[in-house]
Amino acid sequence: MIGVELSKMFRRPRTWATIAVLNALPVLVAVLLQLTDLAPRPGEGPPFLSAVLTNGQLFPLAALAIVLPLFLPIAVAVVSGDAVAGEAQAGTLRYLLARPAGRTRLLVAKLVAVLAFVLVTVVVVAVVGYLVGTLLFDAQPVTSGTSGAGTSMSGTPLTPEELARRTLLAIGYVAVSMLGVAAFGLFFSTLTDSPLAAALGALAVLVTSSLLFTLDAASPIAPYLPTRYWLAFVDLFRDPVLWRDVVRGLALQGVYVGVLLTAAWANFATKDVTS
Repeated sequence: MIGVELSKMFRRPRTWATIAVLNALPVLVAVLLQLTDLAPRPGEGPPFLSAVLTNGQLFPLAALAIVLPLFLPIAVAVVSGDAVAGEAQAGTLRYLLARPAGRTRLLVAKLVAVLAFVLVTVVVVAVVGYLVGTLLFDAQPVTSGTSGAGTSMSGTPLTPEELARRTLLAIGYVAVSMLGVAAFGLFFSTLTDSPLAAALGALAVLVTSSLLFTLDAASPIAPYLPTRYWLAFVDLFRDPVLWRDVVRGLALQGVYVGVLLTAAWANFATKDVTS
């Protein structure tokens, strides 16, 4: 069943159309940076964006930072929200559950397909960012003296191997961050027969989290908001690496994923399916 769901996910034209649209924005930004003098000053704009003018190898990280706050979560929420609710809306969920596989196995298969979409999407954004960055900008020896999140990093040189290792860690971190979004979407997908309602529910939680993070009155709960540590991958490019927020971000997403997937399973296992 997992193979069937993976095949359905990646045979759909809309899956690849979504990934293509996600990559369009970083590519457009790269072209504008190359053709104009609109690049942000160090410490402003998405992390690494000002640094790519001197080193295109950093553009995969800038590309992830560009799509991470809004466009990537929307894509993940839409896909995960469609996982179960889409079958119910199409009237095929009842027939899927008539198979001997059972509800738990179906939910696991849907989860694996969504996780595969998350991983493939993040990797494709990073790969396209690397190709565009090295094509349009210089590729020089890297130092961690780039600016991100408003804080200057140290000037310790990074070898190409070290840059590659830290970039892979950043890709993995962003993928894990999006698993929390996927868990919200899948949970709401078991509550409704409308994929749009499920996606909007997940996005409503994320928008609320982002807004609360900007309010001083919400500072006591800020460390527990799902979007709190999304950009902590920037700390992987400090020397030494600042692991505190990275570890906290991974732990927080782990809690959200565990709780939400358990709730999704509990609801789906006892849900009356009529469509």
